[in-house]
Amino acid sequence: MESNIVLFEQALLSLDRISAKKHFKELFKSDSIGLIEEVIQPVLERIGSGWENGDVALSQVYMSGLICEELVDEILPAESPLRERQPKTAIVVLEDYHMLGKRIVYSVLRAGGFEIIDYGRMQADKLADKAIEEDIEIVLISTLMLSSAFKVRTLRDILNAAGKNNVKIVVGGAPFRIDSELWREVGADAMGSSASDAKRIIMEFAGGAK
Repeated sequence: MESNIVLFEQALLSLDRISAKKHFKELFKSDSIGLIEEVIQPVLERIGSGWENGDVALSQVYMSGLICEELVDEILPAESPLRERQPKTAIVVLEDYHMLGKRIVYSVLRAGGFEIIDYGRMQADKLADKAIEEDIEIVLISTLMLSSAFKVRTLRDILNAAGKNNVKIVVGGAPFRIDSELWREVGADAMGSSASDAKRIIMEFAGGAK
């Protein structure tokens, strides 16, 4: 099994969609739906770490995520009862232009069976309007710049003024890793340092981890 996992990861890094699907299907023959968490999630996280260390290109991270999302959609269609029971969750880059962190978290969560609404990049006021309009329960926010991180406070204030203080805000990104208390200062409910943290936090807000 381990050799197939290595081949699967190599195919993703080579941007070889056909080989990646082939190696994953070989794994799937001898295992269960648990392969999504046992294979796709850790492989994507390793690729994301490779980018952070300068060993993997942005294009490899982006395409690996897309290929894995296609695999998950084949195995777990949107209506599948095997998907996680979860709060209505959206992910967004807040007033910033660095999309990679969001892409990694989105792909890993999707690989874990989560339905996540991708809002792309938005300003705080527009995000608040969207979250209220669509009854979002959890907003996952990625930022790179400190100025963008401070906009989380604007989002929280708008939501509170609208009586939506029950909407959970989860933040991540460089400013929050540098200052471990910043998430509290801007009014967030939690901070995650990795995609795995995001899954754990969502499940905690949903009433307990698996």
